[in-house]
Amino acid sequence: MLLIPAIDLKDGKCVRLRQGRMEDETVFADDPLVMAQRWVDAGAQRLHLVDLNGAFAGKPVNADAVHRIAEAFPEVPIEVGGGIRDEDTVQLYLDAGVQYVIIGTRAVSAPHFINDLCLEFPGHIIVGLDAKDGKVAIDGWSKLSNHDVIDMAQHFERDGVEAIIYTDISRDGMMQGVNVEATVRLASEISIPVIASGGISTLDDIRALQAVADEGITGVIIGRALYEGTVDLAEAQKLVDG
Repeated sequence: MLLIPAIDLKDGKCVRLRQGRMEDETVFADDPLVMAQRWVDAGAQRLHLVDLNGAFAGKPVNADAVHRIAEAFPEVPIEVGGGIRDEDTVQLYLDAGVQYVIIGTRAVSAPHFINDLCLEFPGHIIVGLDAKDGKVAIDGWSKLSNHDVIDMAQHFERDGVEAIIYTDISRDGMMQGVNVEATVRLASEISIPVIASGGISTLDDIRALQAVADEGITGVIIGRALYEGTVDLAEAQKLVDG
């Protein structure tokens, strides 16, 4: 199971938000490249970058930081999300050395867009589904849609996406533990990989996910727990490698 450190970008810095609220931020590094180096040194085999300003603006705002990280670590696959709304943006990121682009809001509001992207960029498209009580949230989690998360995931699987990143937004950034049951329920209904996100707080959460990894959960994104020191990446990596 891949352990994927999250680097959230806001105003050029590495921050963490609580439950997606832009006003509830903690700055962890003025230079995100320093943080990327820290996680790579600790053994990260993939990095998860999110352009938070981009997610709200609907276009990339922190692309420079993404490009610098991709250039510095060509051997580490990078997935990036936030503000990716058109093919040109996808192309720019892939040209910069990013391996996967994550589509969130646009996947839900314009599902045909994913079909088009999968045809144009096969193997590079991941859909991020953020859900609460089984319903998909959009627009930086500010709205809950009527879409069922499993129905949407099955739809995107048919389109040819590489993986689904599933976030339980009631737990994200709250250090309350991951929603294992909901993640397994989703993974058991599709055959493409599911990457869990939201709520990881201790090594026990990683153990709980690893115990059900054979259901199709191939990775987990870890954010605040790494930054607040309740999970040590090198130690967690040893756990999953063992």
